[in-house]
Amino acid sequence: MDQSRIKKEALEKLFDPKEFLKAYYSFDSTSSEKNDILMFLLRNFFKTFILDGVKGNTLIRIGGMPSILELLSACESFTEIIVTQNTDRNCQELQKWLKKEPGAFNWTPLVKYACELEGDRNKWAEKEEKLRRTVKQVLECDVTKFNPVTFASLPPADWLLICHCLEGICNDLSTYRAALKNVSSLLKPGGHLLLVTAMRSNYYMIGQHKVPCLFLEKEVLEEAVKEAGYDILQFEVTPICYPASLVEHEGISYLVASKGKGKED
Repeated sequence: MDQSRIKKEALEKLFDPKEFLKAYYSFDSTSSEKNDILMFLLRNFFKTFILDGVKGNTLIRIGGMPSILELLSACESFTEIIVTQNTDRNCQELQKWLKKEPGAFNWTPLVKYACELEGDRNKWAEKEEKLRRTVKQVLECDVTKFNPVTFASLPPADWLLICHCLEGICNDLSTYRAALKNVSSLLKPGGHLLLVTAMRSNYYMIGQHKVPCLFLEKEVLEEAVKEAGYDILQFEVTPICYPASLVEHEGISYLVASKGKGKED
């Protein structure tokens, strides 16, 4: 069975959004490595969106998983957030939390940590409601088969946020580069890209299934971002890793870049 078919089966049939969230986003004492990654990301999002004083109208989140982690600080900086997911099941899972439906994933421990960074852990309920109000749309989109019609009615984004998505979906570097250029068409010139990537990764786990992941090194990722029309402003690679039982990789990168004015996709 070829790589693309394995990945397609894993993402569309084997993927249980709720079980995936439990494995990767449960913020508890069972995995210090996982907690370290979640805290690393939340601290960086806090710095980018709160401490650095980012303000804008629209943030579009390109996602491969129904996570709100990267939006907890962003909802303080933008008037509206638009979320895309690569499967309908992921859209449904995210909508469960947004609509406070029974069985929705419990994000409260992570929300409390985000509020603690902002100075008041006890405002977690207000934070959840603010994020729910700020997320205006949840759309399904396959970044490898990009259809601009899906986004025809959307305003150009001030920020584009891609977190643990493209490397898990794209089978090869040419597909990755094309996907990055495709989604970059949603970003206005002078806007910003925030890209979080698992580095030097061979696979990640969905339940008991190994799903191939695109192996990316720092220089290759940097080249792809520049080729898509960006000027890199921040590029940090941390050696912190998910538990080996979840992902085989060698750290996480956190990249912020600006889309050059006058550079078209």
